Amino acid sequence: MTKTADQTQWTYLMDMDGVLVHEEHLVPGADVFLAELASNEIPYMVLTNNSIRTPRDLRARLLNSGLDIPEKSIWTSALATATFLGNQRPHGSAYVVGESGLTTALHDIGYVLTDSDPDYVVLGETRTYSFEAITTAIRLVERGSRFIATNPDATGPSRDGSLPATGSVAALITKATGREPYYVGKPNALMMRSALRAIGAHSANTLMIGDRMDTDIVCGLEAGLQTILVMTGISTRASVELFPYRPTIVLESVADLVGTTTDPFREATNNS
Repeated sequence: MTKTADQTQWTYLMDMDGVLVHEEHLVPGADVFLAELASNEIPYMVLTNNSIRTPRDLRARLLNSGLDIPEKSIWTSALATATFLGNQRPHGSAYVVGESGLTTALHDIGYVLTDSDPDYVVLGETRTYSFEAITTAIRLVERGSRFIATNPDATGPSRDGSLPATGSVAALITKATGREPYYVGKPNALMMRSALRAIGAHSANTLMIGDRMDTDIVCGLEAGLQTILVMTGISTRASVELFPYRPTIVLESVADLVGTTTDPFREATNNS
């Protein structure tokens, strides 16, 4: 892809884990990359399917890793879910299985959180899934509450190995009720579109940086964005060939974009 000097400035969307950080550790060069975006006044948004933390909590976590990212530049599946529900049914009610990132987002749009005939059962990420809460969710879905989940990720990472995540618990509720949830987070392009609206950007001049072909890249493609796959996370150059679609370019890491952030497809194409 060629970008001429008179084209509109690029806007960046990027995944967090596997692109900027690994758990609590900085991906080398990610701090320099973000500093260059800020220096060039390039708008960007960091996306995460994890709904546990609020943007304020995530900002603090990222600061500890060496990344200074404003709250307004962090977009979670919890925020995307709240935005979706606020548009679908303003000032509605929900029974939530999740943590503060999700409950805060729903409170902020005026939702009432209740286990008494809620409009929605909303399932998010938590490290303390309770049998009682899941049982309540099942019974409410059986009684007619609409079933929403923040994201379909089946597992999440930890220092000791994989943890069951939203998608796994959603499968349990689906098996018990026969009702599939509507997933708002990646790979649903709705996640990207809500982030674009939040940052006031347009798909025509926005790119998505991710480390996973099956979530970040396909989501970016379906939202009409240019895409950059980095090798610092899940996908590998070999695994790219297994998919029927391709990213615009493949780079080793976001560090390869340093020096070309105003025109990312100029020099970077040579590395794809």
